[in-house]
Amino acid sequence: MTEYTEEEQRIIAYLRDSVSRGDRYFRAKNIAEAIGLSAKQVGSRLPRLAEKSDDVHIEKWGRARSTTWRVELP
Repeated sequence: MTEYTEEEQRIIAYLRDSVSRGDRYFRAKNIAEAIGLSAKQVGSRLPRLAEKSDDVHIEKWGRARSTTWRVELP
């Protein structure tokens, strides 16, 4: 089992819950607002979570003003 920090656990839980309701695209600032972290905290963890998470599939999707992440359940 992959070990997560407390912040990573909060991010994964939020993403898992949101994807199960049908949401698929996220920005770090929106995740951060929802779970009480800074956008920088979330943004720095998403690439690492994309590599190590078995709970959700996280993919860097697009970059305009900020990176958009596509998330789906495996």
